[in-house]
Amino acid sequence: MLKRISAAVLAGLTAMAVTACGSGGGGASGGSSGADVITMGFSQVGAESGWRTANTKSVQDAAKEAGITLKFSDAQQKQENQIKAIRSYIQQRVDVIAFSPVVESGWDTVLKEAKDANIPVILTDRAVDSPDKSLYKTFLGSDFVEEGKKAGTWLVEEYKDSTDPVNIVELQGTTGSAPANDRRDGFQEVIKADPKFKVIASQTGDFTRAKGKEVMEAFLKANPDIDVLYAHNDDMGLGAIEAIEGAGKVPGQDIKIITVDAVKDGMQALADGKISFIVECSPLLGPQLMDLAKKVVAGEQVPDRVVTEETTFTQEQAKEVLSTRQY
Repeated sequence: MLKRISAAVLAGLTAMAVTACGSGGGGASGGSSGADVITMGFSQVGAESGWRTANTKSVQDAAKEAGITLKFSDAQQKQENQIKAIRSYIQQRVDVIAFSPVVESGWDTVLKEAKDANIPVILTDRAVDSPDKSLYKTFLGSDFVEEGKKAGTWLVEEYKDSTDPVNIVELQGTTGSAPANDRRDGFQEVIKADPKFKVIASQTGDFTRAKGKEVMEAFLKANPDIDVLYAHNDDMGLGAIEAIEGAGKVPGQDIKIITVDAVKDGMQALADGKISFIVECSPLLGPQLMDLAKKVVAGEQVPDRVVTEETTFTQEQAKEVLSTRQY
C-alpha cells in the first residue's frame, strides 16, 4: 500500500514538473517560445544580388550568435510569397517577425493580422508606405533618399566645369520598391537644379546583373550618346559594363558609371576604373536586427527609425579598402 501511495505522489510531482517546464512565457509577442529562447520569422526578398546574399548571411550568422531561433523564408522577389510566409509565422506563434519588403505598398492587411496576434514586426532594409505606423515597431536600414543624393552630388561635382549637356541613363531597382523609389528621387532632387543634366532613359533592371546587361544593351541601341549611367545597385552596373564593352565602348571613360552598394565585385570594378563612383549601402544588418528583436520582445521602447552608417568610395578609396571588404 505504501509503495502504491509513493508511486502516486511521485507521478504527481513529475506531472507538475513537466507542466512547469513546458509553460514558457510568450513575452510581449504572446508567442509559444520558451522565455529564454526567441523565435524570429524572417522573410527575405530573394537572392537577386551579391548584396542580398551578404544580407542573408549576416542575419543568419547574427541569429546564431544571439541564440535566436530563425525561421527563414526566401520570397523569390514575389510579394505574395512574403505575405504567405508572414501568415505562416503568425500561425506558428513566433515571438517576432522581421522582413525586407519586396515593394512598399500592399502590407496593411497582413501586418494588421500580426498586430492582432500581438506579434511585433520589424522592417529591415526596406520600408512600407502604410500610414499606420503602429503596424510595425521599427524600421532598420539605409536612408535610400540620401544615397540618391550622394550619387547626384558626385555627378554635379564631376561636371561642374562643363557647359555641354550630360546625357544620363538610369537602371532602376525593382519597380515599386523603396530603394528604387528613393534612390531615384534623391538623385533627381540634386541634379534638377542644373538643366544640363538630362535623364534620357530610365528602366528597371530588377537589381540583377542579367537584367542590367539586357536593359543597358537596349539603352545603347536607342541612345548612341550616353555620358553617364546611374545604376541603383552594383549588380546592375556590373551587367551594364558587359553591355558597354560589348558595344565597343570603355566603361568609366566613354560612359561614367555610378552605382550603389559597394559589394566586393563592385568595389573591384571601381578599383579597376570601370565604375566611377559607389555609394555604400551596407548589408550587414544582422547584429542590429537581433538586438532590436530582443528589445521589442521584452517590451522595451525602440526608435521608430534606425539608420545604418555608410560612406562613399572613389577609385583610390576602393583600392585602399578592397582587401578588407566582408561582402
